Amino acid sequence: MHDDADIDEHFEAATAVAVSAGNLALEYFGRAASLTVEHKGAQDLVSEADRETERHITHELLAAFPDNSFVGEEHGLTPGSKDAGTWVVDPIDGTQPFLLGLPTWCISIAYVHSDAVQIGVVYNPVTNELFAARRGHGATKNGVPIHVRDAQALSDGVTGVGCSPRTQPDELAEIMRRLLGAGGMYQRTGSGAINLAYVAAGQHIGYVEMYIHAWDCLGAVCLIEEAGGEVSPFLADYGVTGAGRLIAGAPGVYGSLAALLP
Repeated sequence: MHDDADIDEHFEAATAVAVSAGNLALEYFGRAASLTVEHKGAQDLVSEADRETERHITHELLAAFPDNSFVGEEHGLTPGSKDAGTWVVDPIDGTQPFLLGLPTWCISIAYVHSDAVQIGVVYNPVTNELFAARRGHGATKNGVPIHVRDAQALSDGVTGVGCSPRTQPDELAEIMRRLLGAGGMYQRTGSGAINLAYVAAGQHIGYVEMYIHAWDCLGAVCLIEEAGGEVSPFLADYGVTGAGRLIAGAPGVYGSLAALLP
């Protein structure tokens, strides 16, 4: 296990790199219409902005911590030392809204060690919202402590509902049927990390998705847990390179959120 000073260094690096990466991504965002874009699959896009932002994050973090492993959405796994921690990064979570000129995209950085997410950072450079958490030290938004909402029913607020190309239409329809039937309302921003950060900040009461990748959610998982929320055991179930279902929210509605998924 890391000592506090070492985790402090990792935390400071994660927040600084998130901001510098956000500034780089903003430059690309200003000319999004002219970027080179490829299709990885249906409704699954990648641009030069994603790749160059990830290269920046990888270079900065591994220059500071060369023993660490690194998992990025665009370039996969860079192995490190056996007992070192692992960075899990989505350089631009919400590529589609990014390319459409919408503000709902972010940089997501998680640091995993000792089978737990020790650090989570989600930064939206368009709105200049920096969500950050360190295990055992709470969660903040722009330096101000945040907490999940005190919700007891799905009708007490908005639930984020994620949808990837792996989600079957009938599964999504069933989630919506159950949520609306319980008096709830939904939002999808196009960025799972942002919707999850909203849960940590008490702006949403919960989030559910049938299939989400580790790089999209692990940073925000740390945020929610440190903000007093409850999260399904994503890291234990799928690891730092996997994907699967995720349930996260205020403790009072966690059971109701879990019941939304087919």
